[in-house]
Amino acid sequence: MILTSKAEFTDGINRVLITEDEIQEKIREYGDIISREYEGKPLLLVSVLKGAFVFMADLCKSISIPCEVGFMACKSYFDSTDSSGNVQIVYDLSQDISNYHVLMVEDIVDTGQTLEAVTDILKVRNPLSLKVITLLDKPERRVVDIKPDYTLFTIPNFFVVGYGLDYGEYYRNLPFIAEYKG
Repeated sequence: MILTSKAEFTDGINRVLITEDEIQEKIREYGDIISREYEGKPLLLVSVLKGAFVFMADLCKSISIPCEVGFMACKSYFDSTDSSGNVQIVYDLSQDISNYHVLMVEDIVDTGQTLEAVTDILKVRNPLSLKVITLLDKPERRVVDIKPDYTLFTIPNFFVVGYGLDYGEYYRNLPFIAEYKG
């Protein structure tokens, strides 16, 4: 699928679920919480690309203490609206995390399989601590026993796009979270 017009692009949107203002308000709130909880500790934010890059950028700006960033990339959707259950690490962290409190920054926790796979990888690298913050959580879709430490929004079982989340690499640039028509 290649979209070339604004009409094709907007036709994929069913409705806005979370506005840009609501997202930014929650990010400021959690930036303050993280700043307090990690004060005086070496903090490394790890973003799971590509979906979390927008959230990571805004969250990082809302944190008022020193922090570093790192990136990983995983794939499990393969141009579908359902996770395949097969999680592939396509880009790994380049730094040693053993001297950091690691906060993994996720865009969405759906089945939990990607989160479980990545946290298992990070745990064996012996960070000082490991927690997860997610923009969106869909607990009713969970197939593994895992829960994020911080969740900005819990949503029903809709396939969503926007604010970094995509369908077929489109819709990441929307400033809000929307239900995708599919």
